[in-house]
Amino acid sequence: MSVQNLAKALKLQSARPLWKIFQRSYYLYSPEPIHPLPDRVPDWKTADEAVQVIQSGQRVFIHGAAATPVHLIKAMCKHGKSANIRDVELMHIHTEGPGLYNEPEYAGMFRSNSLFVGGNSRKAVMEGRGDAIPIFLSEIPRLFRQKIINLDVALVSVSPPDKHGFCSLGTSVDCTRSAIQNAKYIIAQVNRHLPRTFGDGIIHTSHIDAMVECNDPLPEHGKGSLTDEEVKIGKVVAENLVSDGATLQMGIGSIPDAVLAQLGNHKNLGVHSEMFSDGVVDLCEKGAITNNDKVIMTGKIVSSFAVGTKKLYDFMNNNPFVEMCDVAFTNNTAVICQNPKVTAINSCIEVDLTGQICSDSIGTRIYSGFGGQIDFIRGAALGLDGLGKPIIAMPSTTSRGETKIVSTLKL
Repeated sequence: MSVQNLAKALKLQSARPLWKIFQRSYYLYSPEPIHPLPDRVPDWKTADEAVQVIQSGQRVFIHGAAATPVHLIKAMCKHGKSANIRDVELMHIHTEGPGLYNEPEYAGMFRSNSLFVGGNSRKAVMEGRGDAIPIFLSEIPRLFRQKIINLDVALVSVSPPDKHGFCSLGTSVDCTRSAIQNAKYIIAQVNRHLPRTFGDGIIHTSHIDAMVECNDPLPEHGKGSLTDEEVKIGKVVAENLVSDGATLQMGIGSIPDAVLAQLGNHKNLGVHSEMFSDGVVDLCEKGAITNNDKVIMTGKIVSSFAVGTKKLYDFMNNNPFVEMCDVAFTNNTAVICQNPKVTAINSCIEVDLTGQICSDSIGTRIYSGFGGQIDFIRGAALGLDGLGKPIIAMPSTTSRGETKIVSTLKL
């Protein structure tokens, strides 16, 4: 097959010379992003120029959480209209920002396929303009590594390259590392506000095809005000269920935040979690988190993504105390269960009288996804020391006064 026909088959036609696009022959034997590829450098472009490579029928991965490349997404949507693009599938976990591609005006151009549904995708999924794949967070990298889902283009955020040409995926390594190993073309939004983190999120610029500078501040999620009930739940869990030396996993939401706020007098806590936020920083500053007793990566906070405020991002930047890892590792139950006193603290939407728990949907409405909750609930329950504690905590009613403890889960 000629280069031209191969380009057409892969739907990678662009204004960029084809020899540059297909120069990444090294990917045939080295998809490892930390491995420098000889004689290969990315092109610095504007966002509008970089997204021209996206064509109809392609599958595009979008970096998620605090690392969402909002500037590239805006350019992609603009390109979609001007080029009359059709049927581009967008793969991602939850993204921050408005999620323009989910707006009705982009129906037929872009179709979001969420591996974890965020707030900007829920309406599109409910109205049939978007899709959701129910999957454990730990299993997402397998979709890309085993070629179950192949990616044409990846839109990611990275820290500025250092003197050796290495960038970092910053706050979100999660499934993104496997995505950049799989994608045929990588566009990176280079942002000096993105923390440079240690761990699995290092990528050499030789693996990046186009780089776009955009120094917009990262999306922030501050601590919400806790209700009296949530504060009480936090105290009950902290005082009765979290032991000194425990390895913590915290899900997203007010209940995990409420528990963290009550752990300031604990000793030698460790963190091995799929995500963390500002509450962990506070405990580090108080000396409660040392990671001293952990078996896996002793002495380090281990996570796959983080969302919080600038305080959190500043704490993560160039901090060897924090290790951001591939979610296939952080959420592997065989890894989780090795740590001491694994204490998984999560919440849910509702629970029925038989103990069935629903955390991802409200009746037929998809609210979020499996995420990492089940990975860690199982990991804690299987703790090798027999001291693991899988915790699901919640207020008994919603903010509207509706009961969350039901006879049967909503249909």
